[in-house]
Amino acid sequence: MKSHSTSYKIHGEDLQFVSIGLRRGHTVIAEAGSLMFMSESVQLDTHLSDGSDSNAGFWGTLWNAGKRALTGESFFLTHYTGIGNAEGQVAFSGPYPGKIIPMNLAQYQAPILCQRGAFLAAAYGTKIDIAFTRNLGTGFLGGEGFILQRLSGDGMAFVHSCGKIVEIPLKNQTIRINPGCIVAFEETINYDIVPAGNITTMLFGTKSIFLATLSGTGRIWLQSLPFNLLANRICEEGIKQGLFANKSEGGNWGTF
Repeated sequence: MKSHSTSYKIHGEDLQFVSIGLRRGHTVIAEAGSLMFMSESVQLDTHLSDGSDSNAGFWGTLWNAGKRALTGESFFLTHYTGIGNAEGQVAFSGPYPGKIIPMNLAQYQAPILCQRGAFLAAAYGTKIDIAFTRNLGTGFLGGEGFILQRLSGDGMAFVHSCGKIVEIPLKNQTIRINPGCIVAFEETINYDIVPAGNITTMLFGTKSIFLATLSGTGRIWLQSLPFNLLANRICEEGIKQGLFANKSEGGNWGTF
């Protein structure tokens, strides 16, 4: 299915949101809870389907929704459709400080694989599916999960990340990365997990016992601040400053 065309603008530097223009009859799909605002000429509906396969049937649609839920997305997707004569506007923001990566899926060699929860919004007709890492060890040892999000189609998709973003093209090359820094990569890239070094290096030289290796030809997107590190540091500093009670010592989390 050909994706609906959309115009868009990304606003801000580090706390970004994306506004998308919708002509009459055109639809954009988004993760539930990501809406920032929408104009009066935009209609909101909730569906199980992403709209990429009109022949899926009820059970096929239910199965696809269940697969999306495995990647950390909501069971339902929200559809926003332009219904006015003038172009409508709808805007989405991420759940934490970071950047929004616009991806024209028609320009890539293959579908895009994203980490859990990275998907923000996409043109109607974009298929949101799941992909498995090469083996269970890759997912468990990498710390970022066994299941990845898979985005395919020929329209615009928007992915959210934490911190600064760098896009790196690989040409039959290999790069080793902190697994938490990976946002997305083309499906032509091979993803694996290797030890960070010898036992001394693994225990004392880095907090990441394992590193991800991305190899092959294609594009990858990295974030400078893995969200799990940000969340852990906030909790550690909160305990030090007495903002949170240490869970091991009893007390309630989140009391100020």
